[in-house]
Amino acid sequence: MNYLRLFAELNRTQLAAAAADSLVVLPVGATEQHGPHLPTGTDYFTVEAISREAAARASAEIPVIVTPALPFGSSEHHLMYGGTLSLSTETYYRVLRELVDSLVTDGFTRIFIVNGHGGNHEVIQLAARDVALKRSARVAAGSYWQIAWDALIAVGAHKQRWLPGHAGDFETSMMLSLRPDIVPADRPHRDDIADTDPRAFQQPFRHERHGFWKEINGFTDSPDRATAEKGDRDREAVVSALTQAFLAFYRG
Repeated sequence: MNYLRLFAELNRTQLAAAAADSLVVLPVGATEQHGPHLPTGTDYFTVEAISREAAARASAEIPVIVTPALPFGSSEHHLMYGGTLSLSTETYYRVLRELVDSLVTDGFTRIFIVNGHGGNHEVIQLAARDVALKRSARVAAGSYWQIAWDALIAVGAHKQRWLPGHAGDFETSMMLSLRPDIVPADRPHRDDIADTDPRAFQQPFRHERHGFWKEINGFTDSPDRATAEKGDRDREAVVSALTQAFLAFYRG
C-alpha cells in the first residue's frame, strides 16, 4: 500500500526514529513570472505535486519522507518582468547547503533534491556534491525533466514544443493536468515551433545570450497548444521515472 509521509506532519520523535532508514525528498521550485498566462507558482506547484506522487508510489517498496517544497529559487533572469521572488545564485547555494546539512544533522543519510526550475539546475548539483564531500551522507540532485527525459521522449513530449521550455506548451499542459482552475483559456500563440532535440537535455555546450528572455517575452513556444491530456501523459511519464529514480538511489 502506498503511503505518503510528509516531514511537516511528523513530530521530532517520529522523524528521529525514521531518519536512518528513510529516503528524504526535498522538492525545490521557484516563484517567478510565467508569461502573461501561468501563475507565478507554476514551478513550485509542479515539483511539489510530482515529488509527492512519486514518493507515494515508491513508499510501497521503501520508506520515504517528503519535506516542504522550497518555493523560491535562482530567478534573476525573470526579474525584468516583475511577479518574481528571487534569490541570488550565491544565496540560493547557501540555502540548499544549509537545508541539506540540516537533514544530515537530523539523521538522514539518503537525501534526494528534486528540482522544478531551470535556473536552479546547476546549483542543486553543486550543493549536493559539496555536502556529500563533507558529511556522511548520500545526496542526489536532479531536475525532474532530466530524470524523466527518456520517458518523456518515448511518449512524444518533445514534439512541436520546447522541452521543458518556460511557460510554454509543456509547463502549461502540466498545469492543466494539476491545477486547471488557475490556467486561463486565452493563452499566447506562436507559429512554426520545431521539435526539441530528443537526444539529450544537456547540449555539448551552454549558450547564453544577453537579452534572450526579453526577446521571447518571458515564455517559450506556444502555450495555447497545451491540453490537459498532454499534461496527464507527461505527468505520468515524469512520476513513473521519478519513482524509479528514488528506488534506484535508495538501493544504490
